[in-house]
Amino acid sequence: METAENSVRSEAARLRAAYAQRDHTIPASRYSYFTPSHLYWMQQRERDFLRTLRQVGWTTLRDKRVLEVGCGDGEVLRSFLSYGAKPENLVGVDLLQDRIEAARHLAPHIEFHCADATTLPFPDASFHFVCQVTVFTSILDWQVRRQLAGEMIRVLTSDGLILWYDFHMDNPSNADVRGVKEREIQALFPGCSIALRRVTLAPPLMRLLAPYSWLACYVLEKIPFLCTHYIGVITHKI
Repeated sequence: METAENSVRSEAARLRAAYAQRDHTIPASRYSYFTPSHLYWMQQRERDFLRTLRQVGWTTLRDKRVLEVGCGDGEVLRSFLSYGAKPENLVGVDLLQDRIEAARHLAPHIEFHCADATTLPFPDASFHFVCQVTVFTSILDWQVRRQLAGEMIRVLTSDGLILWYDFHMDNPSNADVRGVKEREIQALFPGCSIALRRVTLAPPLMRLLAPYSWLACYVLEKIPFLCTHYIGVITHKI
């Protein structure tokens, strides 16, 4: 029987290989802000982030210590500076060394760690705000997902929140992505309060329509079954 440590090690190796393959097969232009569909996606995602934070009464991150797991090159953390976050309060963790090196180059004033997020190098209750953006769908092993969720809860303050943004459905063209349903999110964070809603127009539709009409994307995104992601807040139950 595979131990938890072996599960984490084998999943980490699979993730490194999957991202290396992805870097060679997906054109960089797909994730360029000069590409209309990507620009639309990023701006819509930011509106969803801000709306979600406003709904829980947060209108600034000025007094919040923030952690992003699976931070990549730090793009999301850098955007939090516009929400009032202080650079010294922002921390990112990623498994991939090249992502962390890029993040440190782009934002030397933010703290970044190359580490396995299933064993976060931080004390209990050390962050008011923990976020993950399309990280769990990249993890195929249930036990590893559960360990990551447990660590996110462990480092969260009693009055803090987790911001969740991830696919709720599989990607038929990418076997290295597996959607996370609402029932699984509840199982990953037992004893927590969880509020989710569907957002983000299906990327193939977005790529088809955005070069011609952002209005069409905006209208179709209001139809829940055309949306591929959950955004939501996870908190400790009081």
